[in-house]
Amino acid sequence: MCVPQQYVGQQVIVEISGNNIRKGKLIDRGLDILVLANEQKFYYIPLVHVQNVKVNTEPTMETDDSLAETEQPSIDYQADSLSFRKILNQAKGRFVEIYVTGNKTIHGYLTSIMNDYFVFYSPVYKAMFISMNHLKWLIPYPANVTPYTLDNQSLPLSLINVTLSRTFEEQCKKLEGKLVVFDLGDNTNKIGLLNKADRNFVELINADGNKVFWNLQHLKTVCTPTA
Repeated sequence: MCVPQQYVGQQVIVEISGNNIRKGKLIDRGLDILVLANEQKFYYIPLVHVQNVKVNTEPTMETDDSLAETEQPSIDYQADSLSFRKILNQAKGRFVEIYVTGNKTIHGYLTSIMNDYFVFYSPVYKAMFISMNHLKWLIPYPANVTPYTLDNQSLPLSLINVTLSRTFEEQCKKLEGKLVVFDLGDNTNKIGLLNKADRNFVELINADGNKVFWNLQHLKTVCTPTA
């Protein structure tokens, strides 16, 4: 999908996978990402999840001053090379809000960008491995603002002490034999002992001792309660 250049600078309505609607001023667009400004927040939205974009003809409550304040994107990038992966790399170490699945956003910061997933530290979920294919949007925090108003001791900006693999499947394989939670536990059958990860499938043993096979291509996040 390629968003027309004439939409840049206009108030638009963006429909995103999962029946999510976001409204705001379209600040910029690249080959695989667009940048939307709304109420002092910048949404970096991968185009793969954009269902449609249309001009918003509804009256807005924003003033000219509030629009002016959101003209400058909160992540620096070269306009002629704006891309999803470059935005992820630029966001490393910054506090951000991300949305992947369900009815929750996740707050924390990115620590590593791998081939098809990234590592995310959340004060709630600790170390998380998140498939790039399922990130719906990323919102950088304003300068000097931290998630939950926690201090830096609670949000250490340091590398997570884990050995990383190149791909999401390989990283899941490293978790074999551990208790894991996929997709923030939105389904009780996504919580259990990871028995095996192989050929794009994982075998979980749930709380009842039953085996459940999941297609990795449809799993979005994974974390371990002890991480």
